[in-house]
Amino acid sequence: YRTKKLGLSFVALDPDPHCGAASLVEELLVGSLHDEAKLRELAGKVDVLTYDIEHVGVETLSRLESEGVKVFPSPRILAVLQDKAKQKNLYVQHGLPVAPFVQKKASELTEADLPIVQKSRKGGYDGRGVAVLRSLDQKQFLTGDTFFEEYIPFERELAVMVARGQEGQTVVYPVVEMLFDPELNICDEVLAPARVSPELAQRASTLALEAVRAVEGVGVFGVELFLTREGKLLVNEMAPRPHNSGHYTMESCRVCQFENHLRAVCGLPLAEPGFFTPAVMANLLGSGSGKTVVKGLEQALALEGFSLHLYGKDQCRPGRKMGHFTIIAATSEEALETCRRVKQYLKVTGA
Repeated sequence: YRTKKLGLSFVALDPDPHCGAASLVEELLVGSLHDEAKLRELAGKVDVLTYDIEHVGVETLSRLESEGVKVFPSPRILAVLQDKAKQKNLYVQHGLPVAPFVQKKASELTEADLPIVQKSRKGGYDGRGVAVLRSLDQKQFLTGDTFFEEYIPFERELAVMVARGQEGQTVVYPVVEMLFDPELNICDEVLAPARVSPELAQRASTLALEAVRAVEGVGVFGVELFLTREGKLLVNEMAPRPHNSGHYTMESCRVCQFENHLRAVCGLPLAEPGFFTPAVMANLLGSGSGKTVVKGLEQALALEGFSLHLYGKDQCRPGRKMGHFTIIAATSEEALETCRRVKQYLKVTGA
């Protein structure tokens, strides 16, 4: 909704008629993101196609691009990033540091390989499709097409949002730190800026920028990095879209990730973020199933620096992202302290 100031209008495709975009777009098409007829209908109504989730019909998008439809980021990039094994191979080809592969089948693993990380090549999302294996118990293994990666006992997980335009111009947002829910294995909180030295932050920004240049992406990209205990940085994975780790930019920056994404895909000049103030973003994950109910809203809204973003999902499910909130403060530590207070009473549940 903040990008309306650019004079753009939007048509969206979503399988849910009550999706978060429903009240914000000029027209909503309801259908599968893999439905070729629906994707072609959408393409016929807009000047530029873009997406905010990787799980879309990349084959159809590729055909549309070959027919002259503007699709950013390119389906060529999406086809690589949809497959985590191909993605890692691309980084290796460009000389970027990654966690080493373990070239073995599940049946070939031994105790000496443990602990080890198993990842689904496709379809993983919000903590699904990743398993840290600490035993050879087959019940713990993921099914389907997977690969194995060396377990890295990292110090911190960092992320950097990078915007890249059609002519190759780039903008880099501040390095942030991601904190994870240990049970759901999902990013729970994001600290901006990350609690790292200026020298390390510069190295992280440079590495993220190299990763986006490697794929020749157009749009905004969320680049996730591991900081090892030895101080090394490794590229974990990249998302070709506005990312959870960049939501804080709506309150903390002059120009948010969403605006720069649309500037990039529409061929407009990018804008420097203009980082204003430290912040913490926290996901609001659903608890219970049923019609969405928000509890503790009045107490949260009374706090200085609090901003709420609900996604308009009328049905709650355990672990589902129902929204997020941001706390801005003088330091990220102060914002994190307030965030933890808010989480004690702000809940999204199913009635």
